[in-house]
Amino acid sequence: MNALALFGISILGSFVSSLVVARLWVWPWLRNLDRNRAAALLVAPHMFLRFIGLSLLVPGVVSPLLPPAFAIPAAFGDFIAGILAIVATIGLANRTSWAIKSVWLFSIWGTADFLFAFYQGPHVWLQPGMLGAAFFIVTAVVPPLLVTHALTFRVLTRRTATEPDRRPRFGHGQMTNQPVR
Repeated sequence: MNALALFGISILGSFVSSLVVARLWVWPWLRNLDRNRAAALLVAPHMFLRFIGLSLLVPGVVSPLLPPAFAIPAAFGDFIAGILAIVATIGLANRTSWAIKSVWLFSIWGTADFLFAFYQGPHVWLQPGMLGAAFFIVTAVVPPLLVTHALTFRVLTRRTATEPDRRPRFGHGQMTNQPVR
């Protein structure tokens, strides 16, 4: 079978499996947690796994044919995401005033990093064999981490019971910030 097709099927299978696990088990559990705790649990895996992306720069792990236009931004994008994950986790654990902002920064950066790599791969004619052992990063690590980013955005944007509802309300034919009585 075609290596590119196997590559795509591997990524798709891992992504779909991650979505199923997130939908059936992870989100039902997380939605009942405090926002800081839920965010910390979603960010924490990135502290460990994002540093593996530096292996894209290691000869012998990847093929010498791996395009630097793919490897360098992917490796350093992951490295920065790993650092941001550490900062965000420390902020969340200590309940700092900047914790949630750091989670936003981490998740925006981390998501953009993954999406850029998926965009960049075909543009530099990336072939699965060029990834060498790093093939497993793209097929087995990135899809679940991308799902954790989606869950993180969901946690960050949900309204908790302790937060006031600031959404505009409709009443008497007008939009108003006052509650409808």
